[in-house]
Amino acid sequence: MAELLIVCSLNPVALNARRANLLGALWNRAAARDEIASGYRLRVVAEDDALPLSAHVIDGERQGDRVLRFAVIIEPDGGPIWVELTGPPGSREFLAHLIEA
Repeated sequence: MAELLIVCSLNPVALNARRANLLGALWNRAAARDEIASGYRLRVVAEDDALPLSAHVIDGERQGDRVLRFAVIIEPDGGPIWVELTGPPGSREFLAHLIEA
């Protein structure tokens, strides 16, 4: 498989709006944030809107960052939702920049 470049296709205005509304919302909701080799793993408490929020963030991020991989694990019996955001080398640093901005 060809190596993908980490490039965001959004213009600066759209990028700032996405930073404020999407990834940051999920990041702030996470009860735990773990660095993993190629990104982050977030543990989100399974409250009423946790799954729709996770899906909304993933859908929005897919539109701008076409190289990121998302994995969602929903634990049974009302347990937490795990969201992994990963990608090619440099993805963790790229995501950290988006979250901090």
